[in-house]
Amino acid sequence: MDSVIYVLTTNGLLFLLSIIFWKFPPKKINRIYGYRTFKAMLNEEIWVFANTTFNKNFLIYAGISFLAALILATISVQELTWQPMILVMLSLLVSVIKTERALSDNFTEEGKRLK
Repeated sequence: MDSVIYVLTTNGLLFLLSIIFWKFPPKKINRIYGYRTFKAMLNEEIWVFANTTFNKNFLIYAGISFLAALILATISVQELTWQPMILVMLSLLVSVIKTERALSDNFTEEGKRLK
């Protein structure tokens, strides 16, 4: 498989999903669509905050991942194998960690706002 096509189907798809999540965030707490962790689903205020924070981080890091993978695909002399997938995993991991940290900084374990 061509490296650029591989990047488009992995990192490009991730970036497209991040745009969809950013443009169409979930309206209500649900178990199907949105950033769903126990803490994020405690109440509506936390739900909106968590989804807004995650979607922003996800858009940024998926975009960085996509650009980095495209650059890697164009300068690589060998066909890419696992490198774009590592960038996908890092994008998701960093987005989740930053969202959970923001939730801990702004809300108690019971769901009350700190600041």
